[in-house]
Amino acid sequence: MILPPATLGMLGGGQLGRFFVSAAHEMGYKVWVLDPDQNSPAGLIADRHLVAAYDDFAALDELSANCAAVTTEFENVPATTLDYLAKFIPVHPSASAVAVCQNRIAEKTFLADNDIPHGPFAAIRSEEDLRNADPALFPAVLKVARFGYDGKGQARVASLDAAIHAFHQFGCEACVLEKMLQLDAEVSVVLARDEAGNVRNFTPGENSHRHGILDVTIVPARLSPALTEQACDVACRIAERLGYIGTLGVEFFICDGQLVVNEMAPRPHNSGHHTIDANLISQYEQQVRALCGLPLGEPGEHSAAVMVNLLGELWYGADDHYREPDWSVLHAVPGLRLHLYGKHHARPGRKMGHFTVIGDDPAKVLVAALAAREAIGIQDDEH
Repeated sequence: MILPPATLGMLGGGQLGRFFVSAAHEMGYKVWVLDPDQNSPAGLIADRHLVAAYDDFAALDELSANCAAVTTEFENVPATTLDYLAKFIPVHPSASAVAVCQNRIAEKTFLADNDIPHGPFAAIRSEEDLRNADPALFPAVLKVARFGYDGKGQARVASLDAAIHAFHQFGCEACVLEKMLQLDAEVSVVLARDEAGNVRNFTPGENSHRHGILDVTIVPARLSPALTEQACDVACRIAERLGYIGTLGVEFFICDGQLVVNEMAPRPHNSGHHTIDANLISQYEQQVRALCGLPLGEPGEHSAAVMVNLLGELWYGADDHYREPDWSVLHAVPGLRLHLYGKHHARPGRKMGHFTVIGDDPAKVLVAALAAREAIGIQDDEH
């Protein structure tokens, strides 16, 4: 076990890292953050912020010399960085697990190889691969294999010609071509797994997106008991097959009543923010525990919850002038917890904060959360 007051390392300085730093501090640890942004939210509250690139070996040497273990909140940290640090100190999750999750071709191949439910797809590395793809995949979504998130690096393509055009627009980078599925719902399971193979999963959340970015998460998800159990079982099987240690998010589509894995996130997940306010332990404390070899906590929820993301466009009025939203309308809502991430500049599409409404009655919690969402100015005019 790694016990307080040890120093932990965090690769990545976003809001997920910020919540990790807060959880670690409450448990008595110190945290060093490595992130190239001098204004990173996690770096602002860390015990030390190394402002450096993820492949800056001098910074990595300093991190490994001063930290007892390292984790990440950002799936696009190079796997080579994790491999390098693992020569000196424990690194969880491992480079091999992160490498699967950070490349869509590797991810889809992993799902297929392990008989985990997934949608039809083709790996695309060349225009010839597109021309040889099964025509039954269309209409489809073409996604770059690396560095795509929140709807970026994706194009809906109704035909081969459209796919070829999008492939060239993506600079002929490696992609996956995924058959477009008719969705009944989208859900996610967040879990933690320790080095001994013990797994604790949180109750699945039901997610809705806006402009390709998570908008609302409802917990518990409105699923049948059978689908709820299946989602948890599949997520646990993924963690086991990856040899995963840490907090993991697994996103699912539900199509014609069947679960299909969309993707995995080798870190805490945006849809798990509610665990800070609605559960006996948060996904971030579980991340600390898994990293340090502590027993995982029991994740049961004490409240129903609805989480709403707050994006940068809220900081711009109809006249496009920058102004702070009127947070008083949220603070007036009973059972609402507001979390702002301390990002130095708001821009449309940037995750600036979230709020969670908790309570005993799931239906009433949802009504209150959607009313608060509207009151703060989130519009549903575009999807």
